[in-house]
Amino acid sequence: MRIINFPYVNSRPYFATMNRNDFRKLFKSVGPVVLPVIHVQDNAQAERNVRVAIGEGAAGVFLINHDFAYPQFLPIIRHIRNRFPALWLGVNFLAVTGRDAFPVLGQLAHEGVAVDGYWADDARIDETSDRAHQSEAAEMLSIKLSCGWDGFYTGGTCFKKQREVDPRHYATSAELATHFMDAVCTSGMATGHAADLGKIKTFRKAIGNHALMLASGITPENAASYGTDVDGFMVATGINKDKDFYNIDASRLARLLKYTRETGART
Repeated sequence: MRIINFPYVNSRPYFATMNRNDFRKLFKSVGPVVLPVIHVQDNAQAERNVRVAIGEGAAGVFLINHDFAYPQFLPIIRHIRNRFPALWLGVNFLAVTGRDAFPVLGQLAHEGVAVDGYWADDARIDETSDRAHQSEAAEMLSIKLSCGWDGFYTGGTCFKKQREVDPRHYATSAELATHFMDAVCTSGMATGHAADLGKIKTFRKAIGNHALMLASGITPENAASYGTDVDGFMVATGINKDKDFYNIDASRLARLLKYTRETGART
């Protein structure tokens, strides 16, 4: 197994992960940041849901192509950016790692289509190897640094529907992830399933003061259980209309945002 030569920035090793304060400052939030995730269907549906998120005061949104391949997704991204030029806009290309996604983001940037963030379901962290042998994660970071796109990157670590990781390796995986992305991201066992609180505590202890995002199972009712340890909630089903995979319920989003604002005001 080869040893990775890590990318350098300004003659220093590149350590990507933000600390918690810098992460919250990025989104101008004093409490956990709420980023609604929109499972896009078409231009009109995506635009309608973005307007709901903006109307309730969300810091930004993530769009995800849950039902079709990412080439069909790109026109929707272009449409949303055109309609909302000042929106903090993140994307997730389903079942695609940064190896393929970063060049696409670089091409969009070349076109003048500004995408602010990318969330990968799988950051390709190998908990069985040390930092110097994270070949896939390091390769993706190198591609990111050279692709022409310089946005925010968070990648799934011990993440739903990816390769199962033994819980005894959670701490190792989380710490390794801090070297390859702007914020560490994890989830529960599946979409809409709340993460085990013990898992989140393990991640928090392992990554120290680095930023942590959670991408499944958050609701207005359970957010308080995670708010001390988690800096960003990427949430879809927990704020959507009842039995509706595609459309945000404005009142549920408002309740979640109210909780995060009140939490920030108390800290």
